[in-house]
Amino acid sequence: MLLKDSQAFSGFPVDDVPRAHEFYRDILGLLVSEEYGMLRLSLASGGTVLVYPKGEEHVPATFTVLNFAVEDIETTVDALTERGVTFERYSGMPTETDAKGIFRRGGPLIAWFKDPAGNILSVLQPD
Repeated sequence: MLLKDSQAFSGFPVDDVPRAHEFYRDILGLLVSEEYGMLRLSLASGGTVLVYPKGEEHVPATFTVLNFAVEDIETTVDALTERGVTFERYSGMPTETDAKGIFRRGGPLIAWFKDPAGNILSVLQPD
């Protein structure tokens, strides 16, 4: 097959690369490199994610663009909250969350938050 042996990675846009760099490096603690005006996020799984500029045309995704599997969602949510991350609070919907922003109504425990560009990210605790 043409692409079966190719290394693949995903990507998403932001409106401010320097601000995204600071957020992903300093707040989330990821290894971030920058080249050609784009960021490369190095993930613990060995994968990478490309973060590229879109400027004023940027429209945040209405879906989760990046999920981080964590061993203890309570501890992770608390630590990220201390670093200034605000977790989304959903109510009156199938994705209703608790006071911390954690969804506990079936499936893995999950909490959603946004990067500075408004892209939706999550931390989730697999079963």
